[in-house]
Amino acid sequence: MDFQLDQETRDSLEALKVWGRDVVRPVGLEADRQARPIPVDDPYFDLCLERGDGRTHWRPEGGAKSDKRRSTLSRLLLSEEFAYWDRAVMIANPGPGLPELSVIGGGTEEQKERFLLPFVNPDRPRWACFAMTEPGAGSDAAAIATKAQKDGDGWILNGAKCFIGSASRSDWILVQATVDITKGRAAQRAFFVEQGVEGLGPFKVEKKMGLKAYESASFSLENVRVPAANLLGGEDRYEKKAGFKTAMSTFNAGRPVIAANAVGIARAALDEMIRFARQHDLLGDNRVRDRIEAISRKVRMARLVCLRAGQLADEQRPNIVEASMSKALAAEVAQEATSHGLELIGIAGGRGDHLIEKLYRDAKAMDIVEGTGQIQRMIIARSLVGLPR
Repeated sequence: MDFQLDQETRDSLEALKVWGRDVVRPVGLEADRQARPIPVDDPYFDLCLERGDGRTHWRPEGGAKSDKRRSTLSRLLLSEEFAYWDRAVMIANPGPGLPELSVIGGGTEEQKERFLLPFVNPDRPRWACFAMTEPGAGSDAAAIATKAQKDGDGWILNGAKCFIGSASRSDWILVQATVDITKGRAAQRAFFVEQGVEGLGPFKVEKKMGLKAYESASFSLENVRVPAANLLGGEDRYEKKAGFKTAMSTFNAGRPVIAANAVGIARAALDEMIRFARQHDLLGDNRVRDRIEAISRKVRMARLVCLRAGQLADEQRPNIVEASMSKALAAEVAQEATSHGLELIGIAGGRGDHLIEKLYRDAKAMDIVEGTGQIQRMIIARSLVGLPR
């Protein structure tokens, strides 16, 4: 496996280290202490735009800017580095977010123009989000119950979504719904729902154990009418049973990113352990050194699996098993690293203003978001023995 990076990625990683140290971590710590998401009007988001963040890879003159777009491998390493400084701030960043790749790969040209063009050179911080999770459908994405009913030249949506990142501040939400819950995956559709449409909301920002810098919101859809043009990819796409594939392709692309985030959190915890051991002259203790060695080994192992999933994606080869493996393993390592870090640092680490305490809370979410560890292991096992997922 060749994981050699181009000079542009190496330069970006160096710049991100400075940005993370000077800006990202302080912003994340403050949001965590305030126990609220970074406000929409916070100067941090304007700095993001000045830095070149918050933009789409898509270009109107020819789809995605594939000649300049980073490899999956590069994006995973950048995601790891960002999460090392603060994963929640990374997710809070403006941009087209999780649904971007689904729109680029499955949207009509008119939809790309309407929904991605404002992210090419944004005039202000802008967000978009993907709404899959429901009160009764988390990791089991096939169980969503939000109903889509055809109505003349449009659709009527009814249902409820929860834990949707940046939902209240998004220009539009890509909502996953079903035309017939009894037909499972084959009946699912994805719709662009624009902010402010009648029947959307109210939004309730959830209080979370960790990752407090970004917004997770619940909302309802009550007789929300969307035009036929807002059905992702148009009707023809769903005659090919591509509706559920929209969700799964989004998750298969996202799970290695979550894994990279978890590796970043684990690295941060490991560095806190080493720093504390040095400050308190503990490196002469074999037990402390053994613990540091074990965590370091597991962090590197998780990174390798994550990068393998990214390499397969770059080669346009199936990576379902590797994506799930990377997500399941890295989440475990992040939780173990933060737990051991908290044990080593002791009572001082349990204070609300200590980084290791925050990392401990943040790490648990890595096992939950975009499919729990149990679901990942089920996907892996079923794939290995030849059963359908």
